Amino acid sequence: MDLKALQLCFAPTLLQVQEKLPHLCSPWMNQGGNDEGEETKCRHKWPQLVVIGHRGNGMNMLLSSDIRMREIKENSILSFNTAAKFPIDFVELDVQVTEDDCPVIFHDNFIVTENNGVLIEKRVTDITVLEFLSYGPQRELGKVGMPLFRKMKDGTVFKWKVERDDPLCTLQEAFEKVELSLGFNMELKFDDHIVYREGQLKRVLQVILQVVKMYAKSRPILFSSFQPDAALLIRKMQTTYPVYFLTEGGYEMYTDVRRNTLEEAIKVCLAGGLQGIVSEVNAILGNPEAVTRIKGNKLRLLTYGQRNNMAEAVYMQLQMGVDGLLEVIPDLVQH
Repeated sequence: MDLKALQLCFAPTLLQVQEKLPHLCSPWMNQGGNDEGEETKCRHKWPQLVVIGHRGNGMNMLLSSDIRMREIKENSILSFNTAAKFPIDFVELDVQVTEDDCPVIFHDNFIVTENNGVLIEKRVTDITVLEFLSYGPQRELGKVGMPLFRKMKDGTVFKWKVERDDPLCTLQEAFEKVELSLGFNMELKFDDHIVYREGQLKRVLQVILQVVKMYAKSRPILFSSFQPDAALLIRKMQTTYPVYFLTEGGYEMYTDVRRNTLEEAIKVCLAGGLQGIVSEVNAILGNPEAVTRIKGNKLRLLTYGQRNNMAEAVYMQLQMGVDGLLEVIPDLVQH
């Protein structure tokens, strides 16, 4: 969630919405270990509307040929704590596990650097945590990290530049250094092009859960994943925190049919006892009947996407009964 954009765009939207429906952004409340009932889902009582900052203060995007990017690096301690200054309930962060079993926060499957003019890309899950942390700016004074580049889906590669940079971080560091009042929407990241065995998924999830157990304290947490087997498995492995299935709702098609429609997403949730769905917002606005079915099955519904910074789209979703908005505001709204 970009802060300048939030000041100019999203905050007024929330104020307009709150005038019509007061107390939308009340903080989460601890409810003990109860995992039953409509109001209480896995230790926490939901506010009427959950607002979630995407990758903290906002995801970094290439905007033009001059490689202008967002003010603050996404998925960083600085990004999360900057977002915490605004009236949001959660930040979304992307969690992967390195080769030596350390959960780190990074969105892309591959991390890219340059050596003597040659681009080198490595899978995040195939490197050690020490190598991962050696990319980009360093916390140690005077130490220079390896240059960090980013590769887009279309193959375009550019140097990762932001106005206010921050070192890469581990999940443990996020728990220790981010404001405790801010909830974590932890997206469990897996490669869409890999077929994972249960043992592979379980190893990754066990490592993540171990860090959560040691450092979460009273912080509100929800898990989410586009990988249906990972979502189902982490629900079996713990009942303390809610689990949500992420879906594009048909805007991109996958070999795994469970990922292709809202109907399939409902089936996944009901089969595995998940708490809800996080859908691309256009899939919801274009299919209001699906919202009725989702809510009729006592599932929570969150949405993500750029239309969530538009007042009209927010009003429509509130009328439909959407429970939360994951915001993605491009820097362009600042101009």
